[in-house]
Amino acid sequence: MKQTILVTGGTGFIGSHTTVELIQAGYNVVIADNLSNSKREVIGGIKKITGIEPAFEFIDLCNKEATREMLQRYRIDGIIHFAASKAVGESVEKPLMYYRNNITSLVNLLELMPEHNIKGVIFSSSCTVYGQPRPENLPVTEDAPHQKATSPYGNTKEINEQIIQDYIHSGAPIKSIVLRYFNPIGAHPSALIGELPNGKPNNLIPYVTQTAMGILEQLTIFGNDYDTPDGTCIRDYIYVVDLAKAHVAAMTRVLKKDTAALEYFNIGTGRGNSTREIVETFEKATGVKLNYTYGPRRAGDIEKIWGDCTKANTILGWKADTPLEDVLVSAWKWQLKLREDGVM
Repeated sequence: MKQTILVTGGTGFIGSHTTVELIQAGYNVVIADNLSNSKREVIGGIKKITGIEPAFEFIDLCNKEATREMLQRYRIDGIIHFAASKAVGESVEKPLMYYRNNITSLVNLLELMPEHNIKGVIFSSSCTVYGQPRPENLPVTEDAPHQKATSPYGNTKEINEQIIQDYIHSGAPIKSIVLRYFNPIGAHPSALIGELPNGKPNNLIPYVTQTAMGILEQLTIFGNDYDTPDGTCIRDYIYVVDLAKAHVAAMTRVLKKDTAALEYFNIGTGRGNSTREIVETFEKATGVKLNYTYGPRRAGDIEKIWGDCTKANTILGWKADTPLEDVLVSAWKWQLKLREDGVM
């Protein structure tokens, strides 16, 4: 019998790509989403890619009773928990909304898991827990010291990791794998699903593609005076499809009986690229010139970070190996498809 995975936030950017990979790996999928930062039409894209339409539950996971009723309708084997508010700037403006959404939803799921005999949960965490690592800690391993979060969003990731750890330490009959990932970019090669931010983008790649399309007049690179080879920030940019496959590997592992109750894995490429490198590689890969300028540093931005992903490579048998040029072309194909469909 196929195992059934609940994907919270499954119509979002990472959630939709992970749903595709889960279905293609032979799992049944139930998506739970309140569509606060995504669109229901994404399910149509998932169906076109896989030939299967996942079950969909329109739900606010902060509502515990509604969540309990949903879980009673299915036999869920494992959960991948993406559902969260995720814009750093907005979290500074609306901290209580972020603490309510991001923490309450996780606590509700954890409390209900034993009640419904759900054994495993994959938590969508972030490299933000490391803050700005010291030079001697680059690339960061899973054992790198955590720094004080620079935003309420980042703090919710740290708090939620602690909640999972404390709950398992208390003897709860569940297992968890925490995936700390770096900067997801790109789109499915079919151009049927991708990143579709509501309003002005917060992430670099939608800003790049929308500028290339002429939707935005100009791309601003925040800061060119950092202590990096070209003065711009360095990040570990990971292809969203590679990231999705890491969740499948983690779910397969967490549902096994003979693994540790709690494990942590960095999910990235293991290398850093500067903002200017991304812009120049995009131009080279697509042949499209970008109108960009340099602006002042942005408050809260980390100067440079990239991950040591040896543990995930070795234990999960997973590796992010899609060339950056191909990843950026996939993002451009997705933007072209949005224009073709009259979305933007």
